[in-house]
Amino acid sequence: MKTDKSAESAAAEEVLRAKINLETSRINWHDLQSFYAKGLVVGVSKDLDIVDVALQLTLDNKPQFESWQKAGLVIDISDEQALMWYDNKTELWAVVVRPWILVQDK
Repeated sequence: MKTDKSAESAAAEEVLRAKINLETSRINWHDLQSFYAKGLVVGVSKDLDIVDVALQLTLDNKPQFESWQKAGLVIDISDEQALMWYDNKTELWAVVVRPWILVQDK
């Protein structure tokens, strides 16, 4: 019985991963300005898969998320970075995990 529950959980997680992947898209930094001003934009390192980060955030996996933060892999966007993206009209990968918007420059 325990194995069936684990299999169901893994299947549900894969469905959620696929849903998040479909919601991931490219967006110009200019379109994120109001969300950035509210402190709702979170940067994801190129070393991580943005879908994995969004999945763990959705699953409320606080220990994993904090581990990424401590390692500097998930960060608040600095004003300097925001200005550079603004000036360069940078297009980023993004996905919404309410209330956050995860962004990644690839």
